[in-house]
Amino acid sequence: MTKAEKTKQFILESAGPIYNVKGINGTAVDDVLDAAKVTKGCLYSHFENKEDLSIQTADYLLNKITYGLAQAMMKEKTAKGKIFAYMEFNRFPLNTYISGGCPIFNLASEVDDNHVVIKKKVNAVLVTSQKMFANIIQFGIDNKEFSDKLDPIVFSFKLFSSVEGGILMCRVMNTNHPMKGLIKNLKDELESYSI
Repeated sequence: MTKAEKTKQFILESAGPIYNVKGINGTAVDDVLDAAKVTKGCLYSHFENKEDLSIQTADYLLNKITYGLAQAMMKEKTAKGKIFAYMEFNRFPLNTYISGGCPIFNLASEVDDNHVVIKKKVNAVLVTSQKMFANIIQFGIDNKEFSDKLDPIVFSFKLFSSVEGGILMCRVMNTNHPMKGLIKNLKDELESYSI
C-alpha cells in the first residue's frame, strides 16, 4: 500500500464512526478533518467532494460490518452454529462492532429517499445477506439439522430484520436487555425445527 493509499484508508477509518453516529447529512467535512487530522487539501486530493467521501465511507462501513460478521460466522461448521454466531455478534447493541450501531440499518434509514448511489449499495448488502442466511438454513435442512418445515426465506428475513431492528430500538432505548430476550426467542424458534 502506497503512502497515499494509507492516508486515504486512514481518512476512511476516521470518517467511518462519525458517519455511523451522525449520518450522512449530519456529518460535516470539518468533522472528518478534525478526526483524521488532515487538511482540506489533503482530503480533497483523495475525494472529489463530500458526496464522494460519503459514498466511499459507506463502502468502507458496509465492507467492515460484512467482514466482521463473516469472520464470526466462519468459525462455526453447522448451519445452527453460523446463525447463532450472527445473533451473538449482535447481542450487545450499545457496544457494537462499529461504534454507533449497525451501519447497514443506519445507512438504510437515511438513504431511503435520498442518496441513490448509497441506497443501491445498502440494497445489495441486504439482498446478499438475505440470500446468505437462506442458503445457510437450506444447508441445515439438506444436512438434516433442521426440518423441511422451516422456510429458509421467511426465517432469514425474520432473523435479519428482527436483529437489525432490535439493534436500532435498543440503541434508542439505551439498553441491551431487550436484545437478549429477542435472541433467546429466535434461538428457541430455530431450535424448534431441529431434528
